[in-house]
Order: sequence, then structure tokens, then C-alpha cells
Amino acid sequence: MVWCFPSTTTKLAMTIACFTAAASLFAAGVRLSFLSIAPQQARIKSRNDFIKDCLMNKHGQ
Repeated sequence: MVWCFPSTTTKLAMTIACFTAAASLFAAGVRLSFLSIAPQQARIKSRNDFIKDCLMNKHGQ
């Protein structure tokens, strides 16, 4: 079986650097995703409340 790993120290360093860069970009994306959840939930709740109010007024309940 052939091992799939860099054969030189330079290639190993580049692999580690690329992995670190990708992991930091992923972490930044996760953070931005969590930051934008609250406004989206507020917008959905507002829309749902508006629709409920419209239906209540339309049907007179």
C-alpha cells in the first residue's frame, strides 16, 4: 500500500498551511452564519405574525 502524504518537509509545510487556511475560512463562515440567524428568525416571526393578524381580521375571530 502506498501512503498518500507529502514526501518533503516543504510539501508537508504547504499541506499544513493550506489546511490551516481552509479551517480558518470555514470557521469565519460558521461565525458569519450564526450572526445572521437572529435577523432571519426575527423577519420570519414578523411575517408569521402579520399573516396571523390578516387571517384573524379577515375571518373576524
